[in-house]
Amino acid sequence: MEIKKIVTGALEENCYILSDNGTCLIVDPGSDSKNIKELVGTDKIIGILVTHAHFDHIGALRDFLNSNRRLKIFKKSNLTDMKEVEVGTFKFIPIFTPGHSSDSVTFYFQDENAMFVGDFIFRDTVGRCDLPTGSSSEMDKSIARIKEYSDDINLYPGHGDETTLGREKTHNLYFIEK
Repeated sequence: MEIKKIVTGALEENCYILSDNGTCLIVDPGSDSKNIKELVGTDKIIGILVTHAHFDHIGALRDFLNSNRRLKIFKKSNLTDMKEVEVGTFKFIPIFTPGHSSDSVTFYFQDENAMFVGDFIFRDTVGRCDLPTGSSSEMDKSIARIKEYSDDINLYPGHGDETTLGREKTHNLYFIEK
């Protein structure tokens, strides 16, 4: 699986295109659908993964749905926590990680050793919990849950630079204090 990143919109949201064998998934189409489509290229889009529904992560979603009404959208409301999903050649496990928002989902691609974490985890910090449906106590539970995974997993956040779970366990105060 090839992972491409495009930074979109005024809030510099990370949108990821996951490509394999001429097909792709889009993670969090924030805005700038034209530029996202250019990065997709000739790959067939077979699904969109939504880590949470804040506007900066779903701004271009309508554009993609308007061009393909049958496009499969993967979000908390139509997923089962920890039940593996297969779409095309892609396999991922949704992990419900509320805290930043009540609908936050981490998408774990075990074979690729990659987690797409949205605004749950950033390099050396976590997402805000003071927005509507955010919860510090839920964030603490989500952090405790995700800490059980391997240190070498690559984390792809909704903003900023990629990191690893091991780095966060040793450098992120929210992980160290829990």
